[in-house]
Amino acid sequence: MERISKENYYLDIAQTVLERATCLRRVYGAIIVKNDEIISTGYNGAPRGRANCTTLGYCSREAMQVPRGERYELCRSVHAEANAIISASRRDMVGGTIYLVGRDARTGALLGDATSCMMCRRMVINAGLARVVIRRTPTEFDVVDVEEWVREDDFRAPQADLP
Repeated sequence: MERISKENYYLDIAQTVLERATCLRRVYGAIIVKNDEIISTGYNGAPRGRANCTTLGYCSREAMQVPRGERYELCRSVHAEANAIISASRRDMVGGTIYLVGRDARTGALLGDATSCMMCRRMVINAGLARVVIRRTPTEFDVVDVEEWVREDDFRAPQADLP
């Protein structure tokens, strides 16, 4: 038997974590690893003590016909990356890697386009994480250098528009 890569080993664990998610659209699992040790895990779901979408039987964003990728403030869930970051100390995360896996909640299909939303990207940056590894297929993944997200700075005015 061939040994799997460390990336796929940790992605497999993140994929197991997503089985706790309570979103009706997309389920995500995340784990934070540093020095080959799991620091924390997270999945998307309602804040502790609040009803989640699977219990309610509906998605509030779907009920309001909000397109995918928009108006996250209307979502009941805390994202997987945010939950993993909340559960860890920054001191333990700095320089670490967050592994992310997403599935379609209805079909169970892997999300080949999974990525972190803008709010989660900001949290990843501030947590001091160095890399994000995102599963694309059962064996393929992308590695994002968090410095790329820092350099992107979506809200920076184009240079031509500056006085």
